[in-house]
Amino acid sequence: MYPKKWGPAIMDAGGQGSRFKESRFKLGIFQLRSSFMIDFYTASTPNGRKVTIILEELGLPYNLHKVNLKDLEQKKPEFLAMNPNGKIPTIIDNKGPEGKTTVFESGAILYYLAEKHGQFLGESLPEKTRTMQWVMFQMSAIGPIFGNYYYGLNTLTPPNPGFIERFEKEARRLVGVMEIQLSGNKYLSGEGYTIADMVTYPWVAGFIHAQPGWFEDKPAVKRWAELVGARPAVQKAMA
Repeated sequence: MYPKKWGPAIMDAGGQGSRFKESRFKLGIFQLRSSFMIDFYTASTPNGRKVTIILEELGLPYNLHKVNLKDLEQKKPEFLAMNPNGKIPTIIDNKGPEGKTTVFESGAILYYLAEKHGQFLGESLPEKTRTMQWVMFQMSAIGPIFGNYYYGLNTLTPPNPGFIERFEKEARRLVGVMEIQLSGNKYLSGEGYTIADMVTYPWVAGFIHAQPGWFEDKPAVKRWAELVGARPAVQKAMA
């Protein structure tokens, strides 16, 4: 989902890393024949790009399967066998700790990969908890609220100004919450870059471009976005 005036750097398909192979999603084939560690089923959306970021950050070889959302490929039985919720992203880890492992929901995928590879989550329980509370902040607030604002602005018929106003007001409040947190911290969960930043950046970056007025008085959020956006793995994922 993209707001109006969403820039081409955000809209084009990402994940152009040197260790991935791209394929069109063909139902029932790739999950059986992949020689890559990760089979990654996705589309060019903020939620899909979250997973591309961590795959690039970890340098993992992956097979990128583009799912055509307009053709409802994500609702076909073969896809639903991997993800009963019928949404992207979904991964199959062909070298999981207990063999082939399927994971869906973007936050769960990032947690799984961070925990498995011992990076971008934290070491102690308090550190992991701080990271996960900001992951949940994105999953329960930033994503749904920004997404509903986009829906009201671009898709809802007949137009409903009250709907748009409600979600814009809440979206601006959430940006304010981020500003408070980032005014005293380098990254969302503290001084270290974590999956909390990865899950949040694709959504916020798009709206900085599409709704700059929301961020005029949010220097800490813009500073954070520039910092995260400068990372090579993030640039590959967002390209």
